[in-house]
Amino acid sequence: CDVVTRPNIIMILADDMGLGKTLQTLAMMAHAAEQGSGPFLVVAPTSVVGNWVAEAAKFVPGLKAVAVRESQKRRGMPLDQYIEGAHVVVTSYALFRIEHEAYQQQTWAGLILDEAQHVKNYRGRTYRCARELETPFKIAITGTPLENSLMDLWALMSIVAPGLYPDPQDFADRYQRPIERGSDPAMLALLQRRRRPLMRRRTKEEVATDLPPKIEQVL
Repeated sequence: CDVVTRPNIIMILADDMGLGKTLQTLAMMAHAAEQGSGPFLVVAPTSVVGNWVAEAAKFVPGLKAVAVRESQKRRGMPLDQYIEGAHVVVTSYALFRIEHEAYQQQTWAGLILDEAQHVKNYRGRTYRCARELETPFKIAITGTPLENSLMDLWALMSIVAPGLYPDPQDFADRYQRPIERGSDPAMLALLQRRRRPLMRRRTKEEVATDLPPKIEQVL
């Protein structure tokens, strides 16, 4: 909740799956709404847009959550009219990219990127749209903040904390290559210290021992 009153606090919420990342974020937005702040923009994969609206109705029924599932041509009205009165607006990465100018014209209390590994390609348009959207703060939600290389993590940090490591090439030279080669443990320790205030990551074993073991299949 501190992100509402202290917008300089920004983070990557990287808990394991099943530990309530969506609920934690909805609680933050409900607190913000009580203080008169809003609306928030949630960008998520198409398959979970409806889940955000359902979870909001279940856990924070006082918030009006609106799902944007179609482009302006199909829904028949401009974005500002369609989302009027909403506390939470949920859309897909595809529509966010297609109608980025319309989203940029709105005033948002914050940007929430669900399954934020979708913006890990910092050369892609989806990443640029998330990076360029003007909001007081941004939160990246993902159980896999690093999938292929340290540049995935850089992409997330450059969105939520753009001044920390502003240049991708410099980050690659100073951190990615030495760390991935295992040639500079000191740089790994430095990166861990610097990203710690931004990232919250809890494992199932730490907080939810009653959940069954994760099932993994190698195909």
